[in-house]
Amino acid sequence: MSTGSRRPRADARRNYERLLAEADSAFRERGTEASLESIARRAGVAIGTLYGHFPNRRALVGALLRDRNDALFAFGERLLAHPSGTEALADWVRAVVEHAATYSGLAAMLANGLDDEASELHASCVRMADIGERLITHARGSGAVRPDVTGTDVFTLINAAAWVREQTSHEDADRLVRLTLDGLAPR
Repeated sequence: MSTGSRRPRADARRNYERLLAEADSAFRERGTEASLESIARRAGVAIGTLYGHFPNRRALVGALLRDRNDALFAFGERLLAHPSGTEALADWVRAVVEHAATYSGLAAMLANGLDDEASELHASCVRMADIGERLITHARGSGAVRPDVTGTDVFTLINAAAWVREQTSHEDADRLVRLTLDGLAPR
């Protein structure tokens, strides 16, 4: 049996799960810039163990978001069948803003991940933009979206709204989302 196909040892799996739990807690409390050393310490492992599982901060964030991303992508795919392209796009924007506001600092990481092919977040950012692009096409079919709007435009605006939500209130972010959606409409 090759070493690549072996299941991780039980203690390695426990360390992995403890690191994820502590990272989730630390990122919720202090944002994505929380100390990785502190996360390792709280998980009861050495920093080398953290880096053995997660070579960098983005890899740790990507692992934390994996299940949330899968749920978000499934939601986006379901929205493609929504009878109203306008409502589907609005629901997508709100869902991604909520997702990007999970941790303070996450919106900036996601915005950077779209253009950084080396980022562990790149593939999920591209998928979010792709679903947004398809939902824009769906909304454009009813004349609700300008022809020059792209999925990347919407992804960037979503991250801006999530950043606003980190800085102010849920209501201010919702207002920005409404203004953004109004701005996508043809003149």
